[in-house]
Amino acid sequence: MFAHLPMLEGPAVHDSLTQGGFRRSQNIAYRPACEGCSACVSARLPVADYQFGRSGRRVMSRNQALGRHVVEAEATREQFDLLRRYLLSRHAGGGMADMAWPDYVAMVEDTSVRTHLVEYRTPSDGGGPGQLAACALVDQLSDGLSLVYSFFDPDISPRSPGTFIILDHVVQSLALGLPYLYLGYWVRGSEKMDYKARFAPLEILDQTGWRLISPRDRAEAIRGAAATSAE
Repeated sequence: MFAHLPMLEGPAVHDSLTQGGFRRSQNIAYRPACEGCSACVSARLPVADYQFGRSGRRVMSRNQALGRHVVEAEATREQFDLLRRYLLSRHAGGGMADMAWPDYVAMVEDTSVRTHLVEYRTPSDGGGPGQLAACALVDQLSDGLSLVYSFFDPDISPRSPGTFIILDHVVQSLALGLPYLYLGYWVRGSEKMDYKARFAPLEILDQTGWRLISPRDRAEAIRGAAATSAE
């Protein structure tokens, strides 16, 4: 299902649709509606109840030198070059692998909602901005932050930058007094999506509304992801 986000009431419409399980791409909100299948479920973190475990604290520590810079939703060549490196390294066969500069500009700038970019940069010895190491496109809702898309320098993969971006936005949601961090869709059994089950507590949206998934479901999803990765 698709819905167009209007220019004048885009933020309010976007809030309602996101809370109802939609995701945004430019000025279009979409939600899977496959007959006989409900595998795609929206996932979010209730940040007030989130507890940083030992591994989470290690990830935060490994990335503490990165400077966090909130910037306007304006595309730059520096961001695009990093995105291309990320896609070729991590998603060479994916649907975004052929993204060109105009596509990236549209992804970032073609919007009627409250959105911004977060740039993570290495320290600079010369006083100017450091090297761009990671970037996240983030929407701000009335009840939370929504991670639209994030990418990072493949060379820093051992520092778990993807996990760091999520954990950093848990912190930012708390700082803004927002109760949720929206993570997008989760498909149980998907190697590329089951990482979301590692974050707890995790809420998913099904026919009954938003509900916490049980520790057992989380554990089974994590084991399934590990087995698939090993294969």
